[in-house]
Amino acid sequence: MKTFRLILWILVAGMALALGWLTYEWQRAENEIAAEPYGVPFELVDQSGSPITEAAFRGRPTALFFGFTHCPEICPTTLFELDGWLRQVDPDGDRIGAYFVTVDPERDTPELLDAYISGVSDRITGITGPADKVNAAVKGFNIYAKKVPVDSADPEGEYTMDHTASVFLLDEEGRFQSTIAWGENPENAVTKLENLLK
Repeated sequence: MKTFRLILWILVAGMALALGWLTYEWQRAENEIAAEPYGVPFELVDQSGSPITEAAFRGRPTALFFGFTHCPEICPTTLFELDGWLRQVDPDGDRIGAYFVTVDPERDTPELLDAYISGVSDRITGITGPADKVNAAVKGFNIYAKKVPVDSADPEGEYTMDHTASVFLLDEEGRFQSTIAWGENPENAVTKLENLLK
């Protein structure tokens, strides 16, 4: 009986050590991920046609949304709400950068993005570019985006886009901090933006 208890205690101690080691490794991996800027390098253009890279997401906190101009509800609503939250938190518009990255580069030219965003906000910058480069950036930021035909009988005809509908919040080093979910309580959204500035 004593031998059995000794073996049992040795097994328990071994499992505790293994669990402790795994916890340490997970925390170390999370800290390493958090220390790196979110996403991938990219070379695209803004809504005025000027070159823009991931460097735009450095030097001050960033609110980042991925959408498309033909979006019927989520994208225009998010742009409108984000503009309002930014006006509360950053009245002068110089402390938080805000960007709208298209997930539909085939249709979203700089000119179309400019007309679309300018109608809602003067503090959110649109980003687009060649389809292959935009798609690589979207994938590199872990954004879900999928073309969906409006008519399943005509897959090459009109389409819409399914896509991630959250606003991503990055710190001044471009590191991921949190998200504002679609439909999130406005007070929570404002608080999250305020926390970026602390």
